[in-house]
Amino acid sequence: MDKYVIGLDYGTDSVRAVIVNARTGETVATSVKYYPRWMEGKYCLPSANRYRQHPLDYIEVLETSVREALSLAPAGTAGNVVGIAFDTTGSTPVFIDETGTPLALLPGFEENPDAMFVLWKDHTAVAEAAEINKLCSTWDIDYTAYVGGIYSSEWFWAKALHILRNSSSVREKAHSIVEHCEWMPALLTGVKKSSDIVRSRCAQGHKAMWHPRWGGLPGEDFLVALDPLLAGFRDRLFEETHTADKPVGTLTPEWAERLGLGTGVVVAGGAFDCHMGAVGANITPNTFVRVIGTSTCDIMVAPYDEIGSSLIRGICGQVDGSVIPGMIGLEAGQSGFGDVYAWFRQVLEFPLRQLLPDGEQADVLSEKIIPALTAEAGKIPVGECTLIATDWMNGRRTPDANQLLKGAIAGITLGTSAPHIFRALVEATAYGSRAIVERFRNEGVRIDNVIGIGGIALKSPFVMQTLSDVLNMPIDVCRTDQACALGAAMFAATAAGIYTKVEEAQQAMTSGFAMTYHPRKEMAEAYDKAYQRYLEPVSYTHLRAHETPEHLVCRLLLEKKKAAARREVNNTFAFSQISRPCC
Repeated sequence: MDKYVIGLDYGTDSVRAVIVNARTGETVATSVKYYPRWMEGKYCLPSANRYRQHPLDYIEVLETSVREALSLAPAGTAGNVVGIAFDTTGSTPVFIDETGTPLALLPGFEENPDAMFVLWKDHTAVAEAAEINKLCSTWDIDYTAYVGGIYSSEWFWAKALHILRNSSSVREKAHSIVEHCEWMPALLTGVKKSSDIVRSRCAQGHKAMWHPRWGGLPGEDFLVALDPLLAGFRDRLFEETHTADKPVGTLTPEWAERLGLGTGVVVAGGAFDCHMGAVGANITPNTFVRVIGTSTCDIMVAPYDEIGSSLIRGICGQVDGSVIPGMIGLEAGQSGFGDVYAWFRQVLEFPLRQLLPDGEQADVLSEKIIPALTAEAGKIPVGECTLIATDWMNGRRTPDANQLLKGAIAGITLGTSAPHIFRALVEATAYGSRAIVERFRNEGVRIDNVIGIGGIALKSPFVMQTLSDVLNMPIDVCRTDQACALGAAMFAATAAGIYTKVEEAQQAMTSGFAMTYHPRKEMAEAYDKAYQRYLEPVSYTHLRAHETPEHLVCRLLLEKKKAAARREVNNTFAFSQISRPCC
């Protein structure tokens, strides 16, 4: 008898639920549901880079998406579902009380954005991230060693500290903090104490500076030195983390009834969407998987003997078991990709929204903007365009996180058209991708092939061909448009005991590839020259206050020596003794 698993992919705007045959990998039903409050723009303030999501959005779409998917599946499927797993965006933390309940679900906090989940793209904690980096640069242990050497405002501790400073009511009620990918399994398995929540190796290793070398989370003395408001949270959080292939528990009777499933359904551990998506795309060592959507997340895995003691500079972390248990997971990415194109569309649609009385008519025309731009941009020769743009409309995630950076377009003339600008933006996102690839390679990580997953990878040949040309590498595109949810289903099948390890689930359940983009020699050569122009503004983004370009060169040389020394680190705390630049 066939057994089925459910993978739930909680993205930025919606949840995708897939029901998958655990033996064959066939997706028998899919449901997509948008977060109702989020779609109304509630609790967000884009002008201040504030993006919050209400836990009720997550709960409501969970129930409706699973029930709809089951209604679309063959008769009898529900009775043969054996496992369920979640992936979510991240870092997306929320403050909780002693019972593990997000504060926004408590009386008096229902409309308080600071009591809600702080979405990955929320950049309100830039100042806090800078303080963390400054303290890490002088502390006896460099807690950023395994997160690329730079802590980001998109991550756990920066967001937590910002909320504590910003909201006295949250500060008074908060007992602990949980990531979205940890809360969903806890919710379904009936956890009643915050201390019983199973913590994600993926989330905490990449975003909260958790590492066994210093006993887990950063020390209490470090956190209190950062701000006394953090006092006590470390003891109320956790010590151990777990990989997502392990079962957390089974569905409670309440949730079994709400979802239309049995109480014997195993709930797997949670992880971030891009990490499970890489598994769904059949990631292997030396494969560079790009999860391409509103932003990008780039994932690699490396065997222990290959990565050794190397510390990869300027990425979003290297964590044992964050992708495939038994390997080191490497994460990088861009803070804006599809969002860059969406921004330009919003600029162009302004007159439509202002001048057309019929909102539906404006919506129809708006949907035609990007296809029209794409068709015309594809006709423009590379050498004809004088524009060069950067892809930092939402800051820069990798290499070298800097959320203060802003996007720019240079070289505009009176002859510049909208398709010229759109092409420059597409090229900018490709150049940002190349910068990530070059950072990995410069740090000694071998990349043999590239896999693209997500809506843009499947639906935009112009973007993908440009990316292949700029990288000068073939790109395989995953066949399924739900690779993240499929990856979650693979973890569900493993946790439920269908497979003994994730690699076995990959081999049996993979969707294969829909197409491959190959670089065009003449385009790759032209883009190689254009990429050097992209690097010119990049070289000045490392300047610190009151620092001249000459000081920058000296400091970067010192940091290069430091990076080389760090790669020689053995299994001791020797890396904390490496001298730091004084400027």
